[in-house]
Amino acid sequence: MAGPAAALTDGAEAADGFRAAPDLQNALGQWLSWLAHERRVADLTRQAYTRDIGQFLSFLARHQGELPRLASLAQLSRSDFRAWMAARQSEGIEARSLARALSALKNLFRFLAKRGLAANGAITSLRAPKLPRAVPKPLTVGEAMDVVDEVASLQEEDWIGKRDAAILMLLYGAGLRIGEAVSLNRRDLPMTGEARTLTVTGKGRKTRIVPLLPEIVTAVRDYLKACPWGGTGSDPLFMGAKGGRLSPRLVQKAMQTLRLALGLPETATPHALRHSFATHLLGAGGDLRAIQELLGHSSLSTTQRYTDVDAQHLLQVYQAAHPRARR
Repeated sequence: MAGPAAALTDGAEAADGFRAAPDLQNALGQWLSWLAHERRVADLTRQAYTRDIGQFLSFLARHQGELPRLASLAQLSRSDFRAWMAARQSEGIEARSLARALSALKNLFRFLAKRGLAANGAITSLRAPKLPRAVPKPLTVGEAMDVVDEVASLQEEDWIGKRDAAILMLLYGAGLRIGEAVSLNRRDLPMTGEARTLTVTGKGRKTRIVPLLPEIVTAVRDYLKACPWGGTGSDPLFMGAKGGRLSPRLVQKAMQTLRLALGLPETATPHALRHSFATHLLGAGGDLRAIQELLGHSSLSTTQRYTDVDAQHLLQVYQAAHPRARR
């Protein structure tokens, strides 16, 4: 698709390729600078916003027959914005991309209004298109077991390998979120005695009790015995190489390396292990309410997403194995 420069033929060109009337060009430059230096948005987000606004300006030039300027932005009606959304939908844009473009546009208009450059209340009444509900993408049982078994081999230091194995076992074997796992302290899992349950603090500071398989307890204790960093009960359970609390990013990097080593899809993330925990329990006949409690979901509707996943799996099995489905 042609960029904004191809759609417009007059006016000064902004640094990122926009072409607009001088006053709007200047305002856009301020907005982009604000995004980069004050809001410190990620480069990819800034680039996406730039493309979205460039496309909107191209549409506006065609729609109004003149270069966009600040005054014309202030005079846009709700029907003008809806016409832009309709045009984007007719081009086949996905709902998620259109929602992002609308977010970029609202961001720009808020910036202009706060600085007294252009105010337009019509855009605030626009609603983003309804997004399709995300369905978790679990690993197969074999993939999940491979991840847990192989992660230790990625690390040169034995104690770090044992640490990573213990964390991934908590994610897959107990359904913890990665943030919950790295937030655990040493007192949460004693080194001696029987430890059959773990109290986890989740979202909204809600606590829940999850059962622990003996293999998980053994893995965590093996890690603690090998860990060169001592500590009291209030110290982090999982330590980084320099002795501080382990960053979730390091667990994500370990999973990224595992994906390459094991040939797993990009959806194989630490959080996918939690999805796998729920999906595999459900597939084995687990009760939905019990799984809700284990995951710490406040709403059963959140847990019910896993019934969609299990239904998809059943359909795949049916289509692959049933004689009539193969006709």
